[in-house]
Amino acid sequence: MFEPLLHALPIVFQPMNLLAMIAGVAMGIAIGALPGLSATMGIAVLIPLTFGLDPLVGLGMMAGIYNGAMYGGAIPAVLLRIPGTPASIVTTFDGHAMAKKGEAGRALQIAVVSSAIGGMASAVALMAFAPPLSRVTLAFGPAEYFWVGVFGLSSISVFLGKSPIKGILSACMGLMIGMVGIDQITGGQRFTFGTVNLVDGFHIVVLLTGLYALPPAIGMAEEAIKTGISSAELKIGKSRHIFSDWRILWRTWVRSSGLGILVGLLPGAGGNIAAFLSYNEAKRASKHPETFGHGAPEGVAAGECGNNADNSAALVPALTLGVPGSSVAAVILGGLLIHGLRPGPALFRDHADIVYGFMIQMFATSFLLIVIGGFLGAKVFVHLLRLPRVMLVPLIVGLTAVGVYSINNNMFDLYMMFAFGMLGYAMERLDFPLAPAVLGLILGSMSEENMRLALLISQGDWTVFFTRPISLTIAILTAVVLLFPVVRTIRDRRREAREAATA
Repeated sequence: MFEPLLHALPIVFQPMNLLAMIAGVAMGIAIGALPGLSATMGIAVLIPLTFGLDPLVGLGMMAGIYNGAMYGGAIPAVLLRIPGTPASIVTTFDGHAMAKKGEAGRALQIAVVSSAIGGMASAVALMAFAPPLSRVTLAFGPAEYFWVGVFGLSSISVFLGKSPIKGILSACMGLMIGMVGIDQITGGQRFTFGTVNLVDGFHIVVLLTGLYALPPAIGMAEEAIKTGISSAELKIGKSRHIFSDWRILWRTWVRSSGLGILVGLLPGAGGNIAAFLSYNEAKRASKHPETFGHGAPEGVAAGECGNNADNSAALVPALTLGVPGSSVAAVILGGLLIHGLRPGPALFRDHADIVYGFMIQMFATSFLLIVIGGFLGAKVFVHLLRLPRVMLVPLIVGLTAVGVYSINNNMFDLYMMFAFGMLGYAMERLDFPLAPAVLGLILGSMSEENMRLALLISQGDWTVFFTRPISLTIAILTAVVLLFPVVRTIRDRRREAREAATA
């Protein structure tokens, strides 16, 4: 592991790559600071614009936006009690209480250091876990890869949204979209309806930008908020030295980093779950739990460290198995695919400089949070909240349109992007998770191709999917994931019946 990391190190810190990381972190903080925008949307807008760039330049910007946005959400959470990102909800509990005491600057300093520490710990976990896991996948055959795809789709569909049924329907929608185009086994056309534009199927970037970049823009246009926040509401005040609180917070950082990494490794969990778990554990371990919710620095540190510790850990299953641990990881997986980088052992063997360089970039951009968000101060980024959000709509739509059109110079891609944008907006309004649809396109073709290869090799014997230990294990895990909501529903109904009987 150390040799390829050392080999990739000088490549990562070439001027263009370093500039891309700095720009990515700055853009990420700005995106996170604006309520309604997210790291997922930022990366989705960026992906088509990086199509012609060197892979490490594009990935460096993605890493910067990912880590920067997860911290940037703390700025409105502390100052206005408005979470900039879903993972920043926990930060509002104590961050805004500190701001009302005149300690907004201290709360933001704690948030940026905690985010950086959680992100760096998560990047180390990515470097430690991904290479060995990729070597394990060398033992995988077509049957195992089929079950990996089904397991990834099942876990994301069941755990990511509020309703498992809606998650599964979203995944089925992605599977249907992924079936359009040329059959990889027979070479025949499927669902093209005689249209040349559909022979190659739907490009992953068209789907990503449509589902993730356009719905927030449509929502902001619908709200039509023409005024920003007044400067009087954005006073930060004096801040302490950036590392002045380490003596009271180091235990919280260690605990929250570990929890965030564990949550990140689980498909479908996400940074908001990591933040809540870290906050609850910090409160449980505290000698003064009554201070939580009233301006406890440990509460801010736990939430921010936990949600950033999820970042790189969620990429471990994405890089090795093609199963992202969060919706942001799913979008980054799409970014890897457009640069010709497919997850699995071949990624680490054939593109070692790029994949190990990306791991280093996740660590470096976490450290840059302290420099850009801490020493340069949140006082610069806080003024973004004074910008009327409706002004961002033409910027987002324009960037996505230019990026998507530049891929194939084809207006049909633009039409489909806007169609997917309307579909994504409708799905969000109806509480359908978007990530399963994206994974349906990414993992669906992989699962179908490997299922048919396994049947061809076994001459139509379906037992090939259950006879090998690895495939049987993944099949059992898939069954457990699919049965989990059923068991939970039965348990909840029994509890409600007991409560009704005793009432």
